[in-house]
This record gives sequence, C-alpha cells and structure tokens, in this order.
Amino acid sequence: MLVIGFALIILIGAQLLTLPVSSAIGQSTPWLDALFTATSATCVTGLVVVDTGTHYSTFGQVVILSLIQIGGLGFMTMATLFAVALKRRISLKERLILQEALNQGSIEGIIRLVRKVLLYTLCIEVAGAILFTLRFLFDMPAGQAVYYGIFHAVSFFNNAGFDIMGHYRSLTMYVGDPIVNFTSMMLIVLGGIGFVVLSDLAEYRRNRKLSLHSKVALSMTGSLIVVGTLVIFIFEYTNPATFGQLNFGEKILAAMMQSVSPRTAGVNTVDIAGLRQATQFIIVILMFIGASPGSTGGGIKTTTFAALLGAVIAMVRGKEDVVMFKYRLAKERVYKALTVTLFALALVMLATMILSTTEDHQFLMLLFEVTSAFGTVGLTMGLTPDLTTAGKIIIIVMMFIGRLGPLTLSYAIAPKPGRVLYRNAEGKIIIG
Repeated sequence: MLVIGFALIILIGAQLLTLPVSSAIGQSTPWLDALFTATSATCVTGLVVVDTGTHYSTFGQVVILSLIQIGGLGFMTMATLFAVALKRRISLKERLILQEALNQGSIEGIIRLVRKVLLYTLCIEVAGAILFTLRFLFDMPAGQAVYYGIFHAVSFFNNAGFDIMGHYRSLTMYVGDPIVNFTSMMLIVLGGIGFVVLSDLAEYRRNRKLSLHSKVALSMTGSLIVVGTLVIFIFEYTNPATFGQLNFGEKILAAMMQSVSPRTAGVNTVDIAGLRQATQFIIVILMFIGASPGSTGGGIKTTTFAALLGAVIAMVRGKEDVVMFKYRLAKERVYKALTVTLFALALVMLATMILSTTEDHQFLMLLFEVTSAFGTVGLTMGLTPDLTTAGKIIIIVMMFIGRLGPLTLSYAIAPKPGRVLYRNAEGKIIIG
C-alpha cells in the first residue's frame, strides 16, 4: 500500500508538471525531468535537474509544494485526516498501514497521533512562514514575501530543501543572516526529530517525563549537530571558497547551518562544491545517518545509529546488553538496526558503482549525490543538472527507496516467510 500509494502520487505529480501551464515559458517539461522533480518533491529530497525558481511557473511551484506536503506527512496520514473529517471509521488494516508509515511500535493511539501531526505541522509551518515573510519584506514586495515565506517554511519543515530563490542559489545570499538561518534550522530540526518526539515535548509540562525513544532521538540529534558544527568549522575556517571571507560569527552560523542541513534538509548557505573534501565526506556521513523515525526526513535514522553505537560500546566493555538511559534494548532492535544499516550501505555502494559507469565525474561527487538521494537530503556538488538519462533513473530509484525505507520496500516485494518448523544446531565461527 505504501509503495503503490507513493508511486501513484509521484506519477500524478509528474503528469501535472509536464503541462505547459507548469512551465514559466509555457512549454512542456520533458517527462523524465518532470518525473525526477515529482519524485524529489514527494520523497522530500530537494535534488533538481531544472531550477525550481526560474523553470516552473507559480502553478508548477504550487504543485511541487503540494507534493512536498503530502510526501512529508505521508499520503496515509493525509488520507486518514480526510477520513476523520468525513467521520468515516478507520479500519484495522488502515491503522496497521499507518503504524508502518509513522514507524510506530503499535496501533494504540495512532489516530490521536495523526491529529497531533496535523496540529504540530500547521503551527510550526505558520510560525516559520511569518518569520520568513517578515525578513523577506526587506528584500521584495509584500505579496512575493508572503509567497516566499510560505513556500520555504513548508519546504524546510518537511526537510525537502526546495527553494525558489533562482539559479540554484539556495540560501547562499543569506549566509550571515541570523533570522533566515535560525528560522531555517528551527524548521529543519523540528521536522526531523519526529512527530512522536514533538508530542512528548508538547506534553512534557504535564507528564514531566520523556520516553526512551525521545531521549535517544534528541540526544543523538543534538550530538550530531554539535560535532558536525565543530568539524565543519575547523575544516573550513581558512577555506577561501567558503568561510574564508566571513567574519567569526558568520563562520559559526555557516558551520551550524551546514551541520543541520545534511540531516535530510538540503539547504545550503555556502557553495557545497567549494567545500574541502574532508568536509564533504563528513556531510556524506551526516546524510547517511539522517533524521529521526516518524519524521519528514530520511537516512538510516538517529535511533538506528544510536543502537549500533550502543552495541559497539557494550561489546568493548564486555557487556551482554545494550543499555541506554538505564533501559535495556531488546536484541531484535539491535538486529533490525544492523539490518537497516547494512541494507542501506549496500544500496548506496551499488548505486554509486553504477553511477560511476554512467557519469564522467569524480567518485566523491557521485557518492555524495547517491547518499543525498538515499537520505532524501537534496544537497549536491553540482552534479544533478548534468546527470545522464541513466543517472537520473538511478537517483529517482534511490530517492524512492530512501523515502519509503529499504526495509519497507523489501517487505513489499519479498515473498512472505512460511512457518518455521525447526531450529538448526548452534555453530561457532571466529570473528575479528
């Protein structure tokens, strides 16, 4: 259901984007380019083969924005909201699909969570749109400032990374602007920590406690942002192509923005191609980890990385259990984290190898592009507009898999396992 649903939304969006009315010059957009853009929008990625701000008309941009909102919240969430509004009963099957779509452990309270998702989304996007609009009023007419404020608030909260600044500039003209930077980072982080965590934070004043999931997601998110900021700041401090011309405060702001953005947002305030290779590789790692479960972001997720990190620490200390915040993780959680990570790593490696045969570019640029697509990030070193037909198809597939999650897709296409009648005898192999 999830695979087919997302595919249908992408195809409908692609068809709308091919219409002449969607183009700024009134001509039809090639089908593959429209499909690429629709996939990128629905999978909240942000990679584009044509510039969103100059190629598409207002109608086309509204189509893209609608795909971003549907893709970010999930089509099942949107369908459930309509069903609830029409007072239609939600079946058990639909609740189970919602459970999978929102990465929940059970169906208990799933409809309440869907209502909260809508409420949090509207409140955060409206707040972001107001802040952006007030800032953009200094640079453009009022009507345009409102439109730009709404577009970028929805795009950034859904971690899509689409912008309409024009000429593939993203937010490079606002590299030292605290309002634009902090508003963008606020939207990206709130959209990336997950709706379950948002619900826990909203109810913290009443409950005075956070779930283990929220503690792990928040601690990993904060740690990755701080570590990423420090590393990027150190590596780029003297780079004349990026931070060299900025003052000390602007360098910190730029480093923080470039650390937050790879967490599946795809917004940049400096030229990504101008970064040093060490910085680009750090961003690849951050993109691969991604956001938290049940959010608008992609990647293997922060909790997956935390589980793996916890397993390594437990093994080094000679402990049998993985313990986080005084809670023991079930072994199947660790196995699932390992499966997701290896599956994702294999997909990224395979796609990069294929892309290295279809595209004539440096390996790091290809790895960066594939990881950005899989993590639904949207950052690029400038490769996306130059992709061949085969390259575009590979990136489309990676964006689709990255949004659904490799395990969800594998469950959908794999044969259903039969009943296990026996267990094999235990054997031993040498590890390390």
